[in-house]
Amino acid sequence: MIDVDHVVLLDDEGRAIGTAPKSSVHGTDTALHLAFSCHVMNDRGQILVTRRALGKTTWPGVWSNSFCGHPRPAEPVINAVQRRAEYELGITLADIELALPLFRYRAVDASGIVEHEVCPVYIARTATEPVLNPLEVSEAKWVDPHDLGTSLTATPWAFSPWLVLQAQQLHLFDSEPALPRRRAS
Repeated sequence: MIDVDHVVLLDDEGRAIGTAPKSSVHGTDTALHLAFSCHVMNDRGQILVTRRALGKTTWPGVWSNSFCGHPRPAEPVINAVQRRAEYELGITLADIELALPLFRYRAVDASGIVEHEVCPVYIARTATEPVLNPLEVSEAKWVDPHDLGTSLTATPWAFSPWLVLQAQQLHLFDSEPALPRRRAS
């Protein structure tokens, strides 16, 4: 399959400066580019964590946030969030909120591959159970946010670095979730 997706390249100030094939931007010398992360909660107040597929270029097999992705050139980020939710997890999102608009990180995985992204972070809800795309996700679990926070603190190496950094900034995984829990009717 030919990789036809492109990502938006950014300058150091976070301004778009061009595009590049998605397959070319994750290597040992990764250009700064636009991405996003999304944390999905259910009506029981649980958060969805996923284990990245073993075939992923970066952090294969590592537990991470619900899903991530890259908006295509000229695609609104919110549209990309909805597109990737459906593609990776087969879910429909509701109550999508921008939680960390300026989140930015650079991380190097064990193979030397670099992630270098301006990555707005969203929190959303779903009433749908995930149907995993095995090219993207090998496992998914609904977990209590506080339990996840405890695990992130005790074993940060077991999770994607962006999840650990986002958790520190969001306080989503503290004893009280960032979004109010809804009661089932």
